[in-house]
Amino acid sequence: MATEEIINRVANSKLITFNLEDYYPKGQRVTFDISSWLLEGFVLRESAFREEAKNYDWSQYQDCYVALYCSTEAIIPAWAYMLIATYLQPYAKKTVNGSLEDLESILYTEVIQQMDLSALADKPVIIKGCANKPVPKNAYLLLINKLQPIVKSIMYGEACSSVPLYKKPKN
Repeated sequence: MATEEIINRVANSKLITFNLEDYYPKGQRVTFDISSWLLEGFVLRESAFREEAKNYDWSQYQDCYVALYCSTEAIIPAWAYMLIATYLQPYAKKTVNGSLEDLESILYTEVIQQMDLSALADKPVIIKGCANKPVPKNAYLLLINKLQPIVKSIMYGEACSSVPLYKKPKN
C-alpha cells in the first residue's frame, strides 16, 4: 500500500487571515448608569446632579473604558453626559455615551482608521469570523470598507469553510 504525503493547501496558499480580535484594545470596560442621580430616576435637577458628580470617587475608573447611559426613559440633556466626562477625563482611557456595544464600535473605529493595510495590496484576505472577545459587527463593516479598495479578494470565516464576499474585477 503506497502512502501519499498529505499536503496542507491552506497553509501553502497566499491567503492572509485577518483576525479583528488581534486588535482588541486592552482594558476594562464598564458602564455608568446616571439614573441613580435623577430624582425618582427620571428628573434631572441640576444642582443635585452637579453635587453628586463633584463628590463621586472617579478614581475607580482609572484606565477603564466607560460607557455612560441612563437605564430609565428620562430625557437627559447633553451637558449632563459632558459634565460626567469632564470628571472621568483624568482617569478613563475613553468615555462614550451609549452601550458597551457602542463603546466597542467606537474603539474599533479608531483602531481600523489607524491601520496601515498597504502590505495587503492585491492579496487574497480572509476575515476570521469566530471571536472570543466582543468584536462588534460594525467593526467588520469598517474593515471591509478599508480593505476593499486595496485587496485582491475578501472572504469571511475560516480557510477551510469561507464565504466569498468580494473579488477585484479584472481590468
